[in-house]
Amino acid sequence: MQDRYRAASDVPKASPVPGYNAASHMIVYVGTTTGQGRAEGIGVFRMDDGTGALTHLQTVQAANPTFLWIHPSGRYLYAATRGSVGGADGDTPRSFIEAFAIDPSQKTLTAINRQSSGGQSPAYVSVHPTGRCVFAANYTSGHVASLPVKADGSLGEAATVILHEGRSVDARRQEGPHAHFIQADPTGERVFACDLGCDKVFIYRVDPDKATLTPNEVPYGQLSSGAGPRHLSFHPNGRLIFVINEMDSTLSSFAYDASRGAMEIHDTRSTVPEGYAERTHTAQVVTHPNGRFVYGSNRGHDSIAIFGIDQERGKLTPLGHEPTQGKVPRNFNIDPTGT
Repeated sequence: MQDRYRAASDVPKASPVPGYNAASHMIVYVGTTTGQGRAEGIGVFRMDDGTGALTHLQTVQAANPTFLWIHPSGRYLYAATRGSVGGADGDTPRSFIEAFAIDPSQKTLTAINRQSSGGQSPAYVSVHPTGRCVFAANYTSGHVASLPVKADGSLGEAATVILHEGRSVDARRQEGPHAHFIQADPTGERVFACDLGCDKVFIYRVDPDKATLTPNEVPYGQLSSGAGPRHLSFHPNGRLIFVINEMDSTLSSFAYDASRGAMEIHDTRSTVPEGYAERTHTAQVVTHPNGRFVYGSNRGHDSIAIFGIDQERGKLTPLGHEPTQGKVPRNFNIDPTGT
């Protein structure tokens, strides 16, 4: 198995983020898939900043809290959840964005409220940099939504719900829209939504005070047919965007014109080694805080693909693969030290 990967020692080490204070970044919140024989909800852990070891503090029950996002204030956490809610008509599938308060000293979670995600099967949740609104991407139905955040961290009903339109070349997986990601750009003026079913990154203007979304003058960035864009990551310089494509296992880099909200493709590279022919799909993409590296996860090849970044031209240089020590790595993140 070792020949499938380049050794980690062969890859240039990433430098820590200047000015980082480890004492304020010691808690890890983990989203899970729940159900019989599986996890029970959101896991809360304390991280040893020296070794990376995790100590379990709490599990908060929630139905499939598969993606999480912390409010800029650090006081609240939001989760994309989907499951069944009992009632007179029996168990009915429901899709929510749920709000939790973070205890200021213990960092444990307490449920506040939940609202409809505006569609079916939310795959992603994020918070605007101002903290005034939350965004949801609903994979099954293809809807994106924006919800207001109240003063106590609770969520109001969705102010905007938009159904993406389009399809692409794969009749089974791209028969219609499948929104998989939604997040504001570093300026907070626009919101980007990856749609696997349409091979597009839809772009919206946002009014955080009203929690509303409207189509951008440049309405989308285009990926190649059958690519299946899943997630994206903004470079710290604000001039580059990296999009990971689930279906063809590639990573694409774009120049970003923040004045217009426009994306121009620069480079696309495979996330798996040349000649690898087994079934595999990508999942998450993360840019290192120092701006020198970008990483993507392979589900099937079961690795993290490592790329160097030409920060002026946006070109990607493959640097190898690191095994994830487990199967089907869905999401991952870099600790705040960058190490």
